[in-house]
Amino acid sequence: MKEKDYKSVVHQFKPIYNASSRSLILGSFPSVVSRRNNFYFSNPHNRFWKVLIEGVYKEKDSSDNALRTEFILDHGLALFDVISSCEIISSDDSSIKQIVPNNLKFIVDNSRINNVFLNGKKAYEIYLKYFQDLKIKPFLLPSTSPANASWTYDDLVNAYRIIKDETEKDI
Repeated sequence: MKEKDYKSVVHQFKPIYNASSRSLILGSFPSVVSRRNNFYFSNPHNRFWKVLIEGVYKEKDSSDNALRTEFILDHGLALFDVISSCEIISSDDSSIKQIVPNNLKFIVDNSRINNVFLNGKKAYEIYLKYFQDLKIKPFLLPSTSPANASWTYDDLVNAYRIIKDETEKDI
Protein backbone atom coordinates (compact mmCIF):
# COMPACT_ATOMS: atom_id res chain seq x y z
CA MET A 1 0.00 0.00 0.00
CA LYS A 2 1.58 3.21 -1.16
CA GLU A 3 0.96 6.48 0.65
CA LYS A 4 -0.30 8.05 -2.57
CA ASP A 5 -3.08 5.41 -2.74
CA TYR A 6 -4.56 6.72 0.51
CA LYS A 7 -7.40 9.19 0.38
CA SER A 8 -8.49 11.39 3.25
CA VAL A 9 -12.27 11.08 3.53
CA VAL A 10 -15.04 12.39 5.78
CA HIS A 11 -18.27 10.58 6.60
CA GLN A 12 -20.93 12.45 4.64
CA PHE A 13 -24.30 11.19 5.79
CA LYS A 14 -26.27 11.46 9.01
CA PRO A 15 -27.07 8.64 11.39
CA ILE A 16 -30.48 7.03 11.08
CA TYR A 17 -32.20 6.94 14.48
CA ASN A 18 -34.99 8.45 16.54
CA ALA A 19 -35.95 8.69 20.21
CA SER A 20 -37.47 5.18 20.05
CA SER A 21 -34.37 3.44 18.66
CA ARG A 22 -33.27 0.57 20.91
CA SER A 23 -30.49 -1.13 18.95
CA LEU A 24 -27.63 0.58 17.13
CA ILE A 25 -26.04 -1.14 14.14
CA LEU A 26 -22.59 0.20 13.28
CA GLY A 27 -20.38 -0.29 10.28
CA SER A 28 -16.78 0.92 10.06
CA PHE A 29 -16.82 3.50 7.26
CA PRO A 30 -18.86 3.75 4.03
CA SER A 31 -17.45 2.07 0.94
CA VAL A 32 -16.64 4.04 -2.20
CA VAL A 33 -20.01 3.02 -3.67
CA SER A 34 -21.89 3.98 -0.51
CA ARG A 35 -20.12 7.35 -0.41
CA ARG A 36 -21.05 7.94 -4.05
CA ASN A 37 -24.68 6.95 -3.38
CA ASN A 38 -24.75 8.84 -0.07
CA PHE A 39 -26.34 5.94 1.81
CA TYR A 40 -25.38 3.04 4.04
CA PHE A 41 -24.42 -0.32 2.55
CA SER A 42 -25.48 0.75 -0.94
CA ASN A 43 -23.01 -1.41 -2.83
CA PRO A 44 -25.36 -3.93 -4.49
CA HIS A 45 -22.88 -6.71 -3.63
CA ASN A 46 -23.04 -5.94 0.09
CA ARG A 47 -25.57 -8.29 1.65
CA PHE A 48 -26.55 -6.08 4.62
CA TRP A 49 -30.04 -5.04 3.49
CA LYS A 50 -30.98 -8.42 2.06
CA VAL A 51 -29.83 -10.18 5.24
CA LEU A 52 -31.54 -7.77 7.62
CA ILE A 53 -34.79 -6.98 5.82
CA GLU A 54 -35.50 -10.17 3.91
CA GLY A 55 -33.59 -12.76 5.94
CA VAL A 56 -34.14 -11.62 9.52
CA TYR A 57 -37.38 -9.64 9.36
CA LYS A 58 -38.97 -11.55 6.44
CA GLU A 59 -40.02 -8.36 4.64
CA LYS A 60 -39.49 -7.20 1.07
CA ASP A 61 -36.48 -4.95 0.42
CA SER A 62 -37.23 -2.35 -2.21
CA SER A 63 -33.68 -0.91 -2.42
CA ASP A 64 -35.22 2.55 -1.96
CA ASN A 65 -33.22 4.56 0.60
CA ALA A 66 -36.27 6.30 2.05
CA LEU A 67 -38.01 2.95 2.58
CA ARG A 68 -34.85 1.46 4.09
CA THR A 69 -34.64 4.42 6.48
CA GLU A 70 -38.30 3.89 7.40
CA PHE A 71 -37.60 0.18 7.96
CA ILE A 72 -34.75 0.96 10.38
CA LEU A 73 -36.86 3.40 12.39
CA ASP A 74 -40.02 1.26 12.35
CA HIS A 75 -38.12 -1.66 13.90
CA GLY A 76 -36.51 0.26 16.76
CA LEU A 77 -33.13 0.26 15.09
CA ALA A 78 -30.50 2.89 14.45
CA LEU A 79 -27.74 2.86 11.85
CA PHE A 80 -24.40 4.66 11.70
CA ASP A 81 -20.65 4.07 11.40
CA VAL A 82 -17.91 4.23 14.02
CA ILE A 83 -15.61 6.45 11.93
CA SER A 84 -16.19 10.14 11.20
CA SER A 85 -13.09 10.58 9.06
CA CYS A 86 -10.00 8.61 8.14
CA GLU A 87 -7.44 7.85 5.51
CA ILE A 88 -8.34 4.81 3.44
CA ILE A 89 -7.44 3.05 0.22
CA SER A 90 -10.63 2.58 -1.80
CA SER A 91 -13.05 0.61 0.44
CA ASP A 92 -10.41 -1.51 2.20
CA ASP A 93 -11.08 -1.61 5.95
CA SER A 94 -7.64 -3.08 6.58
CA SER A 95 -6.04 0.08 5.16
CA ILE A 96 -7.85 2.50 7.48
CA LYS A 97 -5.64 4.87 9.46
CA GLN A 98 -5.82 8.34 11.04
CA ILE A 99 -9.21 7.53 12.55
CA VAL A 100 -11.47 10.20 13.98
CA PRO A 101 -14.43 8.48 15.67
CA ASN A 102 -18.05 9.51 15.21
CA ASN A 103 -20.11 10.97 18.06
CA LEU A 104 -22.11 7.96 19.20
CA LYS A 105 -22.82 9.41 22.63
CA PHE A 106 -25.20 11.92 21.05
CA ILE A 107 -27.26 9.09 19.54
CA VAL A 108 -27.26 7.07 22.76
CA ASP A 109 -28.24 10.12 24.83
CA ASN A 110 -31.14 10.91 22.49
CA SER A 111 -32.62 7.44 22.10
CA ARG A 112 -33.27 4.22 24.04
CA ILE A 113 -30.16 2.44 22.70
CA ASN A 114 -29.03 -0.43 24.91
CA ASN A 115 -27.63 -2.79 22.28
CA VAL A 116 -24.79 -2.16 19.84
CA PHE A 117 -24.17 -4.48 16.90
CA LEU A 118 -20.95 -4.17 14.91
CA ASN A 119 -20.89 -5.17 11.24
CA GLY A 120 -17.42 -6.71 10.94
CA LYS A 121 -14.19 -6.93 12.91
CA LYS A 122 -12.86 -3.49 12.01
CA ALA A 123 -15.99 -1.75 13.33
CA TYR A 124 -15.78 -3.93 16.46
CA GLU A 125 -12.10 -3.10 17.07
CA ILE A 126 -12.75 0.61 16.67
CA TYR A 127 -15.76 0.46 18.96
CA LEU A 128 -13.67 -1.24 21.67
CA LYS A 129 -10.91 1.35 21.30
CA TYR A 130 -12.98 4.55 21.24
CA PHE A 131 -16.36 3.88 22.83
CA GLN A 132 -15.82 2.12 26.18
CA ASP A 133 -17.37 5.15 27.90
CA LEU A 134 -20.78 4.26 26.43
CA LYS A 135 -20.86 1.17 28.66
CA ILE A 136 -22.99 -0.74 26.15
CA LYS A 137 -21.85 -4.27 25.46
CA PRO A 138 -21.04 -4.69 21.77
CA PHE A 139 -22.09 -7.69 19.71
CA LEU A 140 -19.63 -8.62 16.95
CA LEU A 141 -21.40 -9.71 13.78
CA PRO A 142 -19.74 -10.97 10.61
CA SER A 143 -19.25 -8.41 7.87
CA THR A 144 -21.86 -8.42 5.13
CA SER A 145 -19.25 -7.09 2.70
CA PRO A 146 -18.62 -9.03 -0.50
CA ALA A 147 -15.01 -9.34 0.75
CA ASN A 148 -16.37 -11.70 3.44
CA ALA A 149 -17.36 -14.41 0.97
CA SER A 150 -16.66 -17.23 3.44
CA TRP A 151 -20.00 -16.46 5.13
CA THR A 152 -23.00 -17.72 3.20
CA TYR A 153 -26.25 -15.77 3.07
CA ASP A 154 -27.92 -18.29 5.41
CA ASP A 155 -25.02 -18.09 7.88
CA LEU A 156 -25.29 -14.29 7.90
CA VAL A 157 -29.06 -14.42 8.46
CA ASN A 158 -28.56 -16.81 11.39
CA ALA A 159 -25.92 -14.51 12.91
CA TYR A 160 -27.97 -11.33 12.38
CA ARG A 161 -31.13 -12.75 14.01
CA ILE A 162 -29.69 -11.58 17.32
CA ILE A 163 -30.51 -8.00 16.30
CA LYS A 164 -34.23 -8.75 16.14
CA ASP A 165 -34.15 -10.95 19.24
CA GLU A 166 -32.33 -8.40 21.40
CA THR A 167 -34.30 -5.41 20.09
CA GLU A 168 -37.66 -7.08 20.71
CA LYS A 169 -36.66 -7.95 24.30
CA ASP A 170 -36.78 -4.24 25.04
CA ILE A 171 -40.33 -3.60 23.87
